[in-house]
Amino acid sequence: MQHEMRAEYEEGSPGRVAGAPVKIWHMVRANGTTAMCGRELDPDAETQAADLWGAADSAPFCHSCGAMYLREVP
Repeated sequence: MQHEMRAEYEEGSPGRVAGAPVKIWHMVRANGTTAMCGRELDPDAETQAADLWGAADSAPFCHSCGAMYLREVP
């Protein structure tokens, strides 16, 4: 199954604008907009490759998404 990271932005943030603060990164399945933790994310939110999960420059991460993701990948 393919996964990707999708941003959740701070409340009131303009979203996918250069420099917009990312509140937390979630993991979604197959280009979806529902995070593995159940939160619905903006379809226009920034995405990153799943293999960046855990990289220091992509933090902070949703702990619930991380736990579920690690159970699904080898």
